[in-house]
Amino acid sequence: MYNSKITGLGYYLPENVVTNDDLSRFMDTTDEWIQERTGIKERRWIDPKTDDTTSTMGVKASKIAIERAGLKKDDIDFIIFATLSPDMYFPGGGVRVQDMLGIPTVGALDVRNQCSGFIYSISVADQFIKTGMYKNILVIGSENHSGGLEKSTRGRGVTVIFGDGAGAAIVSRSNVNGKGILSSHLHSEGKHARELMLDGPNTGRWVPEIIAANDPDDESYYPYMNGQFVFKNAVTRFSEVINEGLNANNLTKQDIDMLIPHQANLRIAQFIQRKFQLSDDKVYNNIMSYGNTTAASIIIALTEAWEKGKIKENDLVVLAAFGAGFTWGSVIIRW
Repeated sequence: MYNSKITGLGYYLPENVVTNDDLSRFMDTTDEWIQERTGIKERRWIDPKTDDTTSTMGVKASKIAIERAGLKKDDIDFIIFATLSPDMYFPGGGVRVQDMLGIPTVGALDVRNQCSGFIYSISVADQFIKTGMYKNILVIGSENHSGGLEKSTRGRGVTVIFGDGAGAAIVSRSNVNGKGILSSHLHSEGKHARELMLDGPNTGRWVPEIIAANDPDDESYYPYMNGQFVFKNAVTRFSEVINEGLNANNLTKQDIDMLIPHQANLRIAQFIQRKFQLSDDKVYNNIMSYGNTTAASIIIALTEAWEKGKIKENDLVVLAAFGAGFTWGSVIIRW
């Protein structure tokens, strides 16, 4: 059995910066209110006048990751695309990236696990590599939230949180033992699906039905989140799944060199940091600048941390996420 390792990283963010003060111009909120509850100062939202979409942002991030891996596009033999905001209902973003990059007719898989989408995608790539099926897999997390947010006071509890962006990683075959992706750990609890969701349109309630209803109070086509319930579950599941990964590899919290949590809420990340007694230099957060970019958040943060020299050879890197579904997971990496 082969080992798998991350050989290339890249990310892309729209140029349009939206500050908390910008949001206060069209909803009843303040910079202080948003920072106190989320830790977010600003986020990136796609400018509709640009060509940025979920797929094109994924392509831009992928080109950087492929180059940094020292590969050519034809060296990629599988694509995994994680998003909750594809360009269209179907087909998914994976095939669009394959076409835009001009990669030959390799397989393309879409993962719809929202905030834990990148964790799930990395775990799938890891298994494909370890079984010898593929050699170089392109894994993408990309989100265009801004086009589907309710930009009003009614929607502020969700809208202030989310940003747009994309990240990409190349997962490659390695013959070096004890390095690379050591293990991944995945969980779900579907009984809480309606606590964090987007209900419509869906196959039980198609667009014509929504249009025919013409109900201005219908909120079903905007994201819904039971914030306090999600927070309580997140801090519990984050801790459990990080410990699960450490225990599976006979490691302890003292062995962690860098924890990169999904950027859902700075308060959640700080809670986990305190619980694991990690110093500031062992946890990387960028939600302050980008908001929650869902499937893209971990890969953007991982890339930034690596670019800044915060992740070094042989470091133990822990990735962890929790999100809608509920789904959650962790990945343990020896860099």
